[in-house]
Amino acid sequence: MTTAYEVLHESGAYPVKAWTRGVSFDDNSKRQLLNIAQLPFIHKWIAAMPDVHVGKGATIGSVIPTIGAVIPAAVGVDLGCGMMATKTSLTAAQLPDSLAQLRAAIEKAVPHGRTANFKLRDEGSWGQPPEEVVQAWLPLQAGFERLCEKHPCLKNTNNINHLGTLGTGNHFIELCLDETDAVWMMLHSGSRGVGNRIGTYFIEKAKRDMERWFINLPDKDLAYIPQDTETFKDYLEAVGWAQDFALANRVLMMNNALRALHEIVPTPFVAQLEAVNCHHNYVSREYHYEKSVIVTRKGAVSAKLGEMGIIPSSMGAKSFIVRGLGNAESFCSCSHGAGRVMSRTEAKKRVSLAEHIQATQGVECRKDADVIDETPSAYKPIDDVMAAQADLVEIVHTLKQVLCVKG
Repeated sequence: MTTAYEVLHESGAYPVKAWTRGVSFDDNSKRQLLNIAQLPFIHKWIAAMPDVHVGKGATIGSVIPTIGAVIPAAVGVDLGCGMMATKTSLTAAQLPDSLAQLRAAIEKAVPHGRTANFKLRDEGSWGQPPEEVVQAWLPLQAGFERLCEKHPCLKNTNNINHLGTLGTGNHFIELCLDETDAVWMMLHSGSRGVGNRIGTYFIEKAKRDMERWFINLPDKDLAYIPQDTETFKDYLEAVGWAQDFALANRVLMMNNALRALHEIVPTPFVAQLEAVNCHHNYVSREYHYEKSVIVTRKGAVSAKLGEMGIIPSSMGAKSFIVRGLGNAESFCSCSHGAGRVMSRTEAKKRVSLAEHIQATQGVECRKDADVIDETPSAYKPIDDVMAAQADLVEIVHTLKQVLCVKG
């Protein structure tokens, strides 16, 4: 029987099922996955998505089910990072001919980027959080204070002042058109500074415990937290809080981006006709193959039967609204994007500014040297990625961006 996936397997380890037919799958990523597969608490196998590429500790584009332990680096430091997309009642014909003014309005409405000079306020944070941010923080405040009581190092972080902000790197806000020329707003971000601190803190704590217990690992970044420890409970509580922060962060940004759209486009419109808000870096308690397990998705999206998700691509290619097919062998998962084929450093060396401008033709976006690491050719071809996971999701909408805001 022909399967939709390839299998990697080493003696004494669990298998890796990789949905990578027709897409690049480099040796370093394979080695990372096989290292994870050596851990004794893996449940059944590891699933690798078609956007798989090397990450720190654990491979991006991996789904790791475990029983009795969790690996903090397998989640990473951008806890709860994910996507949100909203369809509006606008059509392409109702947008202005030039979208430059709209991009400026969105950039003004949503703090983005980062100011490295610590003498100045970080442009990517709120100087004084507006009232809507203060209100969104209230349901998060008590949980954060509990975390800080146990772990005081989390207190002096960018928390409320990062709520409703975009960040840098591959985080973005896009205006897109679907196959019927309907207008969508779509964005990508996570738990920002406070999530980064939480992730880093527990990764380092797990590493220290491995050293203290004389546990040898194939990669020190695979340090894990056993279930029968206080740290395990603390970590899941902290990650759960960060994931709630990330969801609220995306809702605030979406509201402000839509408000900017209302300001620039004279035609009245409604949004929320279809809305999706999903994580792709997170931990979840789930039931697979007759066992209650912890599923860590690092650059992967839940794709249970009928569940809606988002698979974006680069700043010059298509993105997709998808519906899960509930494929049990992938632990009901799919890719979270196209997946990198060049590191950020490699992209800046290999891709010229002229090539980036050509690749983003027709998109109102940054076209400067500082964003070349996000250029389309740094990513796998999204059509190949979608073809490789045809048994994981079905495409509901195909989106093409016409505007992109990057940090």
